[in-house]
Amino acid sequence: MSNILRQQIERIVSLTDEEYAFVLSHFTSKKFKKHQIIIREGEYVHNDYFLLSGLMKSSHINPEGREHIIQFAMQDWWITDPQAYHNETKATLQVDCLEDSETLFITLENREKLCREMQKMEYFFRKKTTAGYIALQRRILCLISSTAKERYENLLTQYPGLFQRVPKSLIASYLGVTRETLSRLANNN
Repeated sequence: MSNILRQQIERIVSLTDEEYAFVLSHFTSKKFKKHQIIIREGEYVHNDYFLLSGLMKSSHINPEGREHIIQFAMQDWWITDPQAYHNETKATLQVDCLEDSETLFITLENREKLCREMQKMEYFFRKKTTAGYIALQRRILCLISSTAKERYENLLTQYPGLFQRVPKSLIASYLGVTRETLSRLANNN
């Protein structure tokens, strides 16, 4: 399973077997059960998780108790509360498992150490962070400038399998619509 991480890294930089073994030595493997919360709002965040299998979500609960889905993460994706992880502060997001999940995680200390000791990995993480910023910008622009129908169709095109794996209420939260609106969009498609 850890070859999934190697494949992702090697889309950006090539590694010898020895280099990959060194990279992997900075990660820890951990399995989580469906519904398990791995990051709680208000707690310190120590890890960035790479999914080998399963499905997770990050979300924020507003003062009225409404959940706003920030991200879904599936195999070959990273998930954490980036602000809390990088600033070593308390989480403003919650991350929990929608399916049993297997991960490799890296602490900030190990990530910094790895980047200091291996230029290739510093480059890899910089490229992944930049790609994450770009994806976040696209998501924000989509939320503020697209119709609900356009957001729905975009998600359906990008991640068609997600609709079979995630409850409609969570898809609606991610799209910023009500469950009823999502049902209308699905029925008109």
